[in-house]
Amino acid sequence: MSGRRGGPADAPVSWDRLLTAPRPFPSEHLQATHELDLATSLVLAMPTAAASLELLANDRWIHPGGALVLGALLHVAGHREGAQFWWQFAAGGGSYTAASCLSLLHRSLGEFLDAEVWRRQAEALATGPRPVQRVLGSRDALLPAGVLAEILALCHEGLDVKLPPRLAAVIHQLPVDCDDPEYGELPQVSSTLVRDLARDPAR
Repeated sequence: MSGRRGGPADAPVSWDRLLTAPRPFPSEHLQATHELDLATSLVLAMPTAAASLELLANDRWIHPGGALVLGALLHVAGHREGAQFWWQFAAGGGSYTAASCLSLLHRSLGEFLDAEVWRRQAEALATGPRPVQRVLGSRDALLPAGVLAEILALCHEGLDVKLPPRLAAVIHQLPVDCDDPEYGELPQVSSTLVRDLARDPAR
């Protein structure tokens, strides 16, 4: 659904402006798509995003926070099935944000019964006991500040969020598990993903 509304984003977007109530879209699925893009953008901007992804790649324990971030990366790289799988993994580990993303994803596809199931799951997770989370040491940004600003600006303008070509190529080169009968080819996190995303393209 490219070019949903508005023109190119020329100026950086402030958090206050981004988080103001969005203008309504002409249909429910376009509104849900916009809200999912916003939620994904905020996940990628979390100060713990990189450390969470590192734990998913290099820790022997299940880490729903890392699965939430990987799902967000796959979403902005155009891997809908992969994003859905990893958000379901994260929601199963107790992430109400992942369950909310799944509700918005199903609404954006017009799958309103599934959307309602995940909305209720998100509410249950938000009000229930929180799972124990590992203490995260690093607070390095997952994506360069300029890339995050561009993604947030596109989202605010009602345009499709996407990664720059170099970063999209990093996601498209992730190892793939082809064994899943429901989702087909599933991108898997790699031990070098965080480093690859942060690499200076000039080098």
